[in-house]
Order: sequence, then C-alpha cells, then structure tokens
Amino acid sequence: MKTDYQLDKIAKQLLDWYADHKRDLPWRNSVNAYNIWLSEIILQQTRVDQGLDYYNKFIRQYPTVDSLADDNINNVLKLWQGLGYYSRARNLHQTAQTIKNEHNSAFPQKFDQLLKLKGVGQYTAAAIASISFNQQVGVLDGNVFRVLSRYFGIYTPIDANHAKKEFFDLANSIVPKKNPGDYNQALMELGALVCSPRNPKCNDCPLRKNCYANLKGVQHDLPVKSKKIKVTNRHFNYVLVLNGKNTYLNERTEKDIWQNLFELPLLEKTPEFEKKCREFIRIFELKKADLFNQKVYSAKHVLSHQIIEADFFVVHTKIKTPVKPFKKIKLTDIDKYAVSRLTEKFLESGFFTKEILKA
Repeated sequence: MKTDYQLDKIAKQLLDWYADHKRDLPWRNSVNAYNIWLSEIILQQTRVDQGLDYYNKFIRQYPTVDSLADDNINNVLKLWQGLGYYSRARNLHQTAQTIKNEHNSAFPQKFDQLLKLKGVGQYTAAAIASISFNQQVGVLDGNVFRVLSRYFGIYTPIDANHAKKEFFDLANSIVPKKNPGDYNQALMELGALVCSPRNPKCNDCPLRKNCYANLKGVQHDLPVKSKKIKVTNRHFNYVLVLNGKNTYLNERTEKDIWQNLFELPLLEKTPEFEKKCREFIRIFELKKADLFNQKVYSAKHVLSHQIIEADFFVVHTKIKTPVKPFKKIKLTDIDKYAVSRLTEKFLESGFFTKEILKA
C-alpha cells in the first residue's frame, strides 16, 4: 500500500487532471442530491452519451424529487422508454416517494442511510454521500475497478464473490478528506476517458509513472474476470390484433424483462407454445390458419444475458366482449403507454404507421 504522502500526491495528480479534462456534464454543475442520484441511476448500465438526453428530459419533467414522486409509474416508464433495465425506473419512482413521505423530501446524508433506499447500492450511495455531502467514502464502479486493478496490480477477479469488499475497502482507504466528491469523479473520469478497457491511453494518464500495469506492460491482463455470462436465446411471436380501429395490449407483470411495461400480445416459443396458441385463437375467436399467416415485421434485441428474436404478425377479429387479460385501446392512443423496446421498434415501423393512418 502507498504511504499517506504518496496517496496525497495521487489525489493531487488526479484532481489537477480532472480540472483540465473533465467533461462538461449538467449534473456536475450541482451538488444537489436529487440531481446526483438521478444521474447515477440513469448512468447505471448506460453510456453517458445516451444517458445525457434522458437526464435532461427527467430534469425538465421532474425538477424536484416531489414532482417525480407525485406522478404515476406509467408516465415515468414512458419517459424512461428505450433506456432499458426498467427496474431502475420503478426503483426511481418508489425511492422518490420514500424520500418525500418518510424523509420530508430531503435525501439522507449518511452513506449507511442512503444504502437503505430502493435501488441505491454502494456505488450510488458513495457518489451521493461524497459529492453532495462531502463524506470521505470511496466509489466503486466498473471504471474504478479497472483503474485500481491496474494501478495497484490486483489480480483478484473482479467478478469473484469477495472482490467487491476487497476493492471497496481499498477505494475507501485512499479517498482524501478534502474534496472527496471531486476525487471520486476524477477517478471515474480517468477510467472512462483514459484507462479504457481495450485501448488505454497510458501516455495521457497522470498516474502512469507509478502504475503497476503500465510499468509491467500488463494493461490488457487487468482487471481479471473469471466468469462467463450465460446467454439465453428466446423467440417471441407478437400479434397485432386489429379490431376495427382498436387493438390490444398486455402489461408484463411477471418478474422478467420489461416488468410493468405494455406490449402486443405475446406467444413465446416455450414448451407450452402450442397450448397457448390454441387458447389465443379461442379467446380472440380466430381461425387457426390466420394466426401466423401474415408476418409484417421482424427484429432482434440483444440484452446482457438474453438474445431475443422476434416476429410480428397481424390478425383481425370482430369480437365485441372484453378479452382478459388484454387491454383494448384505440390504435391512435398507443403512444400513451410505456411499451417494451421490441414493441417500440414495431410501432416505429412502416407497417404500423400505415395502420395508424387508416385509423
């Protein structure tokens, strides 16, 4: 471990570099806990260039935690649409209500208190605590894992069960008392702009002279990962059921991807596929030959653990009674609903646009 003098030197080098090279991002113009929390939740699993537009949209729509808490979840999900990992949006809404109702609309200031909020893990709690409340606590995200692993020469696999504690303890031990928020942001920014995964710009790094990976030439060996992600392949058959100028949506309520979002009626290729098809034909009063007769669109959607191939079909029905659990809506009202990304892709397609024009 470095001496206190060396750690102070590292902090100064990082802060000086950050002052000259940090990106001009809107949440960095504020230490307001709501702004910091919102930006950190949006940037989980999301690139900054994509998350920036969503952050600005949310701040315009919900300038305070109370305004977010007071709106309904469908509107929040609708605004989040296309960003993915929708549990973040549900947790965002729930936490806003918790802060309003249980904390008098003020964020807790202590790291341990922040951890109790829904959807707030160690990294987000540390970011809020250090940036908004000047607490000496270290952040640990993918960028920081990489910087620490390379700088200190740590070969512990970052996906090992004990790795998070090891790296978090290290991050905590080196964060300075002065300007911990800027220091944490500098460390993350260094990982994002310089100490990148595949092609690190070591010549531009302020810490290069004492970096283990740079000195040993092992930048591409660190950090170490031991586990391979198991990818599941799924096949979705979506059915646009047209009933005059109306259609049907289904809300995903099961604990799966896109929970609480709406989508077209779905017949997924599973062991019960044939049974579900028969039931679908029965409740919508269709002919068997019509169900998959007219394919109008196909799409592929890649998630971190899943690859989904989707086909979209259209059928017509004249049924007048309600069809549970599906929600009958006007075709022209479909943009009022927060929908899954695959359904959104279809709604943007030329075929659906033509159906809307007919309606």
